[in-house]
Amino acid sequence: MSKLSDRRIEQLALAAVDVCGRAYAPYSQFEVGAAILMQDGQVIAGCNVENASYGLSLCAERAAAAAAVSAGYRNWRGVAIASVGGVPPCGACRQFLAEFGLNTPIILVNLIDGARTVCNLSELLPRSFGAGDLPEPA
Repeated sequence: MSKLSDRRIEQLALAAVDVCGRAYAPYSQFEVGAAILMQDGQVIAGCNVENASYGLSLCAERAAAAAAVSAGYRNWRGVAIASVGGVPPCGACRQFLAEFGLNTPIILVNLIDGARTVCNLSELLPRSFGAGDLPEPA
């Protein structure tokens, strides 16, 4: 796992908490914010956006990742995720984030008490599926 300084962890955590307040979660009432630190120090954030057709809802982690890719970023230094309870990302988001690096530090921020847990994405998604698992093109 790449080591993030306490200052970077704080920066990412605050960005995730800030964007969490902009979540659109009228059905679950479970607001989530995610912030991704790029190699150049830029932070790109996203929040969950729910839909009455639940399958069309977008998690905060994937919203932030899509915004980062849209901005031209592919290499990330860390991801912070803020929610009540500081829960880890869902399985789909773990797999989505893994596309950009299993060694990415993940900071889970609990909105209730501000507690932070830092782990590695590979700890959250052991034995992940990746490009190496695909067959060679014919």
